[in-house]
Amino acid sequence: MYWAVVIIGLLAGAALVTWLPRTADLRGGSVRNELGALRRLNVWLMVAVASLGISSIFAVYTFIGPFITDAARQDASVIPIALGVFGVGMAVGNTWGGRIADRYTHRGLIYGYAGVLVFLILIGLAGDNLTVLLFSFFGTGATMMFAIPTIQVRLTGFAPDAPTLMGALNLAALNLANSLGAIGGAITLDAGWGTLSTVWAGAVLTTAGLLLYVTTVGRDRPLLPARA
Repeated sequence: MYWAVVIIGLLAGAALVTWLPRTADLRGGSVRNELGALRRLNVWLMVAVASLGISSIFAVYTFIGPFITDAARQDASVIPIALGVFGVGMAVGNTWGGRIADRYTHRGLIYGYAGVLVFLILIGLAGDNLTVLLFSFFGTGATMMFAIPTIQVRLTGFAPDAPTLMGALNLAALNLANSLGAIGGAITLDAGWGTLSTVWAGAVLTTAGLLLYVTTVGRDRPLLPARA
């Protein structure tokens, strides 16, 4: 299994070297310019939007095993299938999300977060049905990954002179989201609200991220041109 991961990683690296366009934008800026971007409020607001909004995907992904075995009452052998369905959804969402992020300023994030909320509610209400659960796994992965490219574009738009640091901050936000989603889900489980209750914690966090976006940075224009 680990060798498979190594091989796939090498193939992905070779593909990037072969097909990624070589532009001056990939060189980054000076350390002073990069760090100077941290003084911009909109950068930190976007990090908060990402950390809160993306956390719901981990309130689902972290607990896929219990969803399958406890909520849907299926054998553990179904878990790898569920993980695969989730992964395919992420791949599809990332493909379309990148295209939307190139064309529109807000749509990828707003539609993505709103779509995630729909699938979280579906899991919370009918996740004990395996068909509904698998469909929602695909949808959750697809809609969240639909939003993530727009987050990166917006971050870079608010600090075009610090592209390297903005990429790092985006990944940092994803890791913080991982923690927030898992912690939120653990809190609902510890409260005794049931296996599927983790999605409601995720829904609260993503709603907070969406509201923060539309009331703050969603009103501001990035420093890079884009269509509304």
